[in-house]
Amino acid sequence: MAKVARIEITNIYMGGDYTGQIFVGPQGRSMNVILDTGSSALALDGHKYVPDLANGDKSTQLAQTDSYGDGSSWTGAVIQTELIVGSASNAISLSNGNAAIAYTRSANMFRSADGILGLAYAPLDDAFAIPQDTWRHKYTSTEVRAGKEESIQPYLTQLAGEGVTSDIISFVTHRSFVHAGGTNDPLNKGIMVIGGGYDETDLFSGSFQKVKVLSDDWYSTNLKAIIVGNSDPIAARLQGPMGMPSNSIIDSGTNSLNISPQTLQAMISRFSAQQQELLTQSVMNGNLVSTADLNLGSWPTLTFVMQGDAGDVSIQVPPSNYWQVDTEQVGAALAAITSGQDGLVILGLPLMNGYFTVFDGEADGGKGVVAFAALKG
Repeated sequence: MAKVARIEITNIYMGGDYTGQIFVGPQGRSMNVILDTGSSALALDGHKYVPDLANGDKSTQLAQTDSYGDGSSWTGAVIQTELIVGSASNAISLSNGNAAIAYTRSANMFRSADGILGLAYAPLDDAFAIPQDTWRHKYTSTEVRAGKEESIQPYLTQLAGEGVTSDIISFVTHRSFVHAGGTNDPLNKGIMVIGGGYDETDLFSGSFQKVKVLSDDWYSTNLKAIIVGNSDPIAARLQGPMGMPSNSIIDSGTNSLNISPQTLQAMISRFSAQQQELLTQSVMNGNLVSTADLNLGSWPTLTFVMQGDAGDVSIQVPPSNYWQVDTEQVGAALAAITSGQDGLVILGLPLMNGYFTVFDGEADGGKGVVAFAALKG
């Protein structure tokens, strides 16, 4: 029977993005990794985990190099190692798990975390075969990309392939930015469920809305329209940028609603004049605003109309989620909305904060769905 494990997650280490604890290698070394549904590789900071080749870790002739939307990047050697998640009572163990040990990385890559755990699909988890042991020789990113391209199985795919868990991962999150309450503040904590979602009935109430995933790479989705309060819908661009399979992505590794510039301008124009001024201060200029000036009860809900698995669905983001109050300091607020790339909308944590969110990679013949149900309590 497939196992299900819950782990506590926190947004403290990355200033908004969530991390969770895994245990790596023969000694079960604790590693705090970024949880990212927008990528697929498991990479560990080589300054914090050194392969224990004498006691079970296995080096290979594979290497990986990756970069992200914020400009961060890493290059590392692929090893095979034991990976464990969960507590002693519900631990999930994977022998010979694929992990890249990043021997070079940009300064902004891991920050206070120890690595990144990509939770998207196998086509994003590309590796390169090199003539010699990649941990010993530590090839540059240019040398890595000159190797023979191969795909390796991501963590979730390996677990599912060995019958350990289902290819499903679920989240309870409450914030997009760190709440001023600090490490022990429950608003800065959450839950990740590995291998389960729809049966976790203590975490959600009501039925699920299921957003269709269009391709097995990112959690690529079809955004139909954005509605600000009761105003007329803003039609989304039909196609995404060149090379993207869709016009939108649902991504746990983005802590904002990252809206294409033209659509963002149309959105802001739907707010009142006073609200537009506050959004301009925060979204366009990156400034904190006083919560006393917000009067959140007067702000409209944002509705994202998405292609579902059986007709369109509407996922709502209330003002309490797109405005993050008590951020950096009590009494200050920051809008969790950013300007992005033409034709692409990345729906990050603000979309998830109001819901129990299930990334189901097994539905719809393996393309998957992202399912949303109301958080319980």
